[in-house]
Amino acid sequence: YALNPESLEYCVIEMNARLSRSSALASKATGYPLAFVAAKIGLGWTLPELQNSVTTTTTACFEPSLDYIVTKIPRWDLSKFNHVSRDIGSCMKSVGEVMAIGRTFEESLQKAIRSVDPSFAGFAPLAGCMPEDAAELEELLHTPTDRRLFHLAYAMLERGYSAERLHELTRIDMWFLHKLENICAVHNALKAPHVTLQNLGRAQLETAKRMGFSDAQIARLVTRDGGSAGEDAVRALRGQFGLRPFVKRIDTLAGEFPAPTNYLYTTYNAATDDVAFDAHGTMVLGSGVYRIGSSVEFDWCGVSAIRALRQLGHRTVMVNYNPETVSTDFDECDRLYFDELSYERVRDIYELEQARGVVVSVGGQLPQNIALRLQRSSVNVLGTSAKMIDAAEDRHRFSSILDRIGVDQPAWKELVSADDAARFAADVGYPVLVRPSYVLSGAAMNVAHDADALRAHLQLAASVSPEHPVVVTKFIQGARELDVDAVAHGGALLTHAVSEHIEDAGVHSGDASLVLPPARLPRDVLRRVREIAEKVARAFAISGPFNMQVIMQADPEAGAAGSGASPPPPLLKVIECNLRASRSFPFVSKVLGTDFVDTATRAIVGEGVPPPRDLMQESAAWPFAAVKVPQFSWTRLAGADPQLGVEMSSTGEVACFGRSPEAAYLAALLATNGFRLPRAGSTVLLGADDLADPRVAQKVARCFADAGYAVAADSVETARLLGSSCGDVRVVSLDYADRRTLREAVRESGIDLVVSLARRRPESKADAAYAVRRMAVDFGIPLVNNPRCAEMLVDALAALPAGWAQRSLATPLEVRPWRQYLDQRTSASS
Repeated sequence: YALNPESLEYCVIEMNARLSRSSALASKATGYPLAFVAAKIGLGWTLPELQNSVTTTTTACFEPSLDYIVTKIPRWDLSKFNHVSRDIGSCMKSVGEVMAIGRTFEESLQKAIRSVDPSFAGFAPLAGCMPEDAAELEELLHTPTDRRLFHLAYAMLERGYSAERLHELTRIDMWFLHKLENICAVHNALKAPHVTLQNLGRAQLETAKRMGFSDAQIARLVTRDGGSAGEDAVRALRGQFGLRPFVKRIDTLAGEFPAPTNYLYTTYNAATDDVAFDAHGTMVLGSGVYRIGSSVEFDWCGVSAIRALRQLGHRTVMVNYNPETVSTDFDECDRLYFDELSYERVRDIYELEQARGVVVSVGGQLPQNIALRLQRSSVNVLGTSAKMIDAAEDRHRFSSILDRIGVDQPAWKELVSADDAARFAADVGYPVLVRPSYVLSGAAMNVAHDADALRAHLQLAASVSPEHPVVVTKFIQGARELDVDAVAHGGALLTHAVSEHIEDAGVHSGDASLVLPPARLPRDVLRRVREIAEKVARAFAISGPFNMQVIMQADPEAGAAGSGASPPPPLLKVIECNLRASRSFPFVSKVLGTDFVDTATRAIVGEGVPPPRDLMQESAAWPFAAVKVPQFSWTRLAGADPQLGVEMSSTGEVACFGRSPEAAYLAALLATNGFRLPRAGSTVLLGADDLADPRVAQKVARCFADAGYAVAADSVETARLLGSSCGDVRVVSLDYADRRTLREAVRESGIDLVVSLARRRPESKADAAYAVRRMAVDFGIPLVNNPRCAEMLVDALAALPAGWAQRSLATPLEVRPWRQYLDQRTSASS
């Protein structure tokens, strides 16, 4: 509906005869299971005949009645993309959403803001969202962007804008602005110069907590001895005053009928708990909001861990705030807390529940970031010690441990100053990789090709992870990367899987295409990778899941061995290790027919631990391969450069099986949204730059030409690079600045596939390689943006029967059941 804000006039603007993405949110916000009821109605049931499966005491004809407020805020990751527009409008750009529950709007809003990103304190100014110029501020307030809420906070708290003035600029309803003013009033009262932790009274502290202020937020506002109070000090003061959150049910009926649901949230706007704390369950921390780098893969891990714990007889407690997840379904666990994954809230729930322990290694990076603080606060962190988790996350300590146990890694140095980093880069040679600690999906990780880029990347890394060291390592070009997913118990390796990246090292593992089993790896390399995994598991005393990235590099001494001598084995260098489940755990579990998270959960709690098993031992004999490829959302991100790098940018993934890696790759690529094979007789446009590999460019051009496609180059230089590999190459000159004529020029050229082999990262939108890639995305033309992927694609097309590449088929491959592939693997291994 569209509602006229000046009246009660409204109109219908869209209707879909299906469930929508907000159906899960609505179901979990109300405790009314829409999908369940809709399915039953479709089968002929009526509302009075259906029991509400959440409340178990009422029928589905009871309309939900709420005594709480739910706030949903989207999660945007626009800062990960170069040249992207931050404006938000009718085209969806968010990658996830959070749902927060409270008894007041102020409380639920602040909980929601913190849930979007742990670096957000609440409704408060944010660094980078504080323009000095009033005209710029008012423009930012007028135009909706992903940071508008923080511009509002800055305007109200730092510039003194009234609700009336903000209403004129933003047209946001006055009800919301008055609620924001309530938050600002408490914020300013806490920030008053005379307020200290010592004279902060119970009433003022309780008011702040009821307004949704976190302990950390209060600590930053309350001055003490010229500094600021610590979060734990505020918590201690709460304890002295007897202030704690109360646990309430999402019962659909506003407490009017008994509802024994396990669907819970915490609030300070209450006086009693709705539940008794006598179960002493095992807590599992979920993955939080979907973001680039943490999506449904970690939800699968969390759900699998809950199910394994229940099979072992544990009472389970899930903490998560993402309405899009299975882990927040009310029937997956014994108790579900729809609440923040912060140190404060997790500790609150742990102490209220008197839990047996907390599992922090199946929910991605968020639980890992608070593991050490939890353990230091006497919380029983199950599985791998939080001290070891911290050692692996700390780039300096991790690298030192690898040196001690004799595991090779690229040359590295902990950042002391920008000048020291520049000297290190000069010693080892550019390019170098800047690696901050405690980050997800490669945030602020960048490759520097010169001193100027190094200084800029160091500044960014320090701002993203200010409390942890930044390490600079030598970036190895032309190497291949291996993903190792593994489980250990008591430092002994239980099981592992080795997947091979199609792309060269330098593409984030979340954006890389993974092949399992690794078809091109000799058995000796697999043995050495296993030995590295065993050393790492032992050194970090791992009990639970872990993941490693290993670089496989040709030995530089190979050239000196002489033509008659066999080449020396490749060098294996560990570049990263996470002592948690990874986003590829679901992939390897389903390909190998072994639930890695089930094994990891048993290792974490030390119950029913299976014997060690080498699943990769006979992988060379498997009569199939599986390939996982990324799914990107470039079309929704206006202006973003569709180029791969060390920071993750994909928003999903698909995986397919095939008789060969090439067949599996083609099936997976066709399964992604937005890719198809070029039509018969159409043109394939190749783009390149001075770093492009001539061998790959010529191979790709020749293969498409042999398949009957016309091959065109984006410049004279690219045509010169292709040489005579595919006959005469036409140079297509396009005016990318004139959007009115560009589409017609593309149509006349017959371009139906763009292959961009350029490797330099463009500094501006004027770059020709950027313009080619962006043109493909904007006009719906399939794009291949990596040289190794382009090579794999043409190899896959060459393996098809003659003429199949130009058929209009969704997937020109055989289709077989998943179970059949697993049975083949079992037969081959035995």
